[in-house]
Amino acid sequence: MINGIRLKVCGLTSLVDAALADRCGADYLGFVLYPRSPRHVTLAQFGAMAPNLPARKKVAVVVEPTRAQLAEVATAGFDFVQVHFQVGLPTATVEAWSGMLGVGRLWLAPKLPPDADLSAAVLPLAETFLFDAFQADTFGGSGRTADWTKFRRHRELFPDRDWILAGGLNPDNISVALEATGARFVDVNSGVEASPGAKDPAKLAAFVGCLAELRTN
Repeated sequence: MINGIRLKVCGLTSLVDAALADRCGADYLGFVLYPRSPRHVTLAQFGAMAPNLPARKKVAVVVEPTRAQLAEVATAGFDFVQVHFQVGLPTATVEAWSGMLGVGRLWLAPKLPPDADLSAAVLPLAETFLFDAFQADTFGGSGRTADWTKFRRHRELFPDRDWILAGGLNPDNISVALEATGARFVDVNSGVEASPGAKDPAKLAAFVGCLAELRTN
């Protein structure tokens, strides 16, 4: 935790970058298992890295998994599973994910169109929700910023849940983002990269520096 703000560094693809995130104070290390992502790692690749990963919480990032896929991920050594999904998905599907993982281990990342809010039906199914930028044709990783006003509204309406701000965060906008949203839990990925899947040490250090400097603001 940096200055009272939890940090997840996502899209990790190597032990080098995982160690970098650890040195910078990340609370969570995120690994994208979605095959269409340029930051995709397989379960086998994660398994090969796992014995040498820092002692930080590990988060699997998946998209609308089947029960069989989720069962495989659930036993692969991750502390949490972040599930991205379209808001039109049947609530029963989300209930099944929650039943398999438990509300504490499941992080829900709904793909919310500009005119949509989170359905009240899914609120009891997880303790943690992630807001990313909306894209009609894919899930996350675009470098676009999320709807900060919508994030703040949900965080204030449902303060008993953890709300993670994601989407296009970088050293240039993180201070403004935190002021606009009141977020105390952030997820950074493309904004601290040299190229997709390769973190930039200087950018990540600058991002963390911005979090630390909030003490004097």
